[in-house]
Amino acid sequence: MDLSISHGQAQRLLKQRNLLAITATGLFALSVVLTLTAAQRDREVVLQPVLAKPLTLSSSHIDKDYLELVTRDAALLTLNRSPSNLQYWMESILAITDPRTHGRMKAELMKIFNEQNGSNVSQYFTIEQLSVDPEALTSEVNGVLHTVVGSKEVTSEARTFRYVWSYSGVSLKLAGFGRVTKDPSGKVIDAKGSASNSTDGGDE
Repeated sequence: MDLSISHGQAQRLLKQRNLLAITATGLFALSVVLTLTAAQRDREVVLQPVLAKPLTLSSSHIDKDYLELVTRDAALLTLNRSPSNLQYWMESILAITDPRTHGRMKAELMKIFNEQNGSNVSQYFTIEQLSVDPEALTSEVNGVLHTVVGSKEVTSEARTFRYVWSYSGVSLKLAGFGRVTKDPSGKVIDAKGSASNSTDGGDE
């Protein structure tokens, strides 16, 4: 009687062990398949920009720090160009332009494109100072505009450029930019389309 019970228990334990073994083998095979599948899939990584301080976007007003960052990037985009990147230069500026001024902006950019295309004249701008007016939606950059012919720098001139922006919702768009000239007191005495849409980069 006891032997019969012991034999029955042994059989049940054996079946349970076999079932666990089969289950473990199945789980291992599944994990291998999942690992191989995951290794072959494309991965997406969300990158966050490194900022000196947090930025806040509001539909009621433009953040000063945000306007400074956008102005800096816009200046580097608009004031640095060469014959080899003219198409990219123009398309990138139009991508951030207010749709309401898109037509005039493109016309001005096309003038520069046609004049510089095929030449060996390049220009780049080094920023020395940047100021913004969030209330007026304007910003200015001061620095040195360098003109290069071939591989030789031929001019290096102090210039000031003004950027005019439009802000709707939380969308900031470029409405116009151009060179401005000031007297010693800082008063503007000449503005090439500062409030319209001049794209004077200095040496067209």
